[in-house]
Amino acid sequence: MPTNKTISPKPLSEVVNPQITRLAQLTWWRKLLRNFVRWLSKLLVFLWTRSELIGSENIPQRGPALIVSNHLGDADLILGFAYAPPIVEPFAKIELYDIPILGRLLDAYGVIWVHRGQPDRRALRAVMDAMQQRRIVGIAPEGRESLTGALEEGTDGAAYLALRADVPIIPITFIGTENKRVFHNMKRGRRTDVSVTIGKPFRLEKFPDRRDSIKFGTKKIMRTLALQLPPRYRGFYEFETQGSDERQELHEKPGS
Repeated sequence: MPTNKTISPKPLSEVVNPQITRLAQLTWWRKLLRNFVRWLSKLLVFLWTRSELIGSENIPQRGPALIVSNHLGDADLILGFAYAPPIVEPFAKIELYDIPILGRLLDAYGVIWVHRGQPDRRALRAVMDAMQQRRIVGIAPEGRESLTGALEEGTDGAAYLALRADVPIIPITFIGTENKRVFHNMKRGRRTDVSVTIGKPFRLEKFPDRRDSIKFGTKKIMRTLALQLPPRYRGFYEFETQGSDERQELHEKPGS
């Protein structure tokens, strides 16, 4: 499995459209749309994959909480819609807004639009509002779909949000959802074996220096995700988790 040695830097959003970033109101028609998207996603998962769900008991029906996940391909989103409760507010890169149909559908669903690689106060405000309303926010701390097929180095956004809102983190990992693999099988009418693992919630420790809290928080988030994955999917974190047997320890000792 490739590593992160020669991949390009994390993307910076070139599109600037802050006025569309907000926490969506859960109107009756949006709730109806979300339930329809969930039903449609379950149908697509059934038609195109042989999926295994592990740890479903670890995802709450109410927040506040922050979901963090790896991001291998487009199927991650479909699996997320299928298995997560409708109150999850996913992040989406601002560039998707201008894609016909898809952008309007995501906006109607109520995603939190985010400008990647730059401070986004409106996105932060949306997250804090979501937590106050006991919702769940979903974010991929790698900052993009993996270019290597394995974990890339994590960015600090997820740790910053979890510490700022003081909420538990729910780690979710996807296996087998790489676009090349899924689309190859779809073209041949085959179903793809995929799995979703939902780990036990945990919290980040706060240190006197906020920068240390974010630094070590990011490391803990990414190590937790790595330990839920087979070694070939650990990527940037393969070496430091090699031979590690800390999966249960990381999940059962919040704040460790």
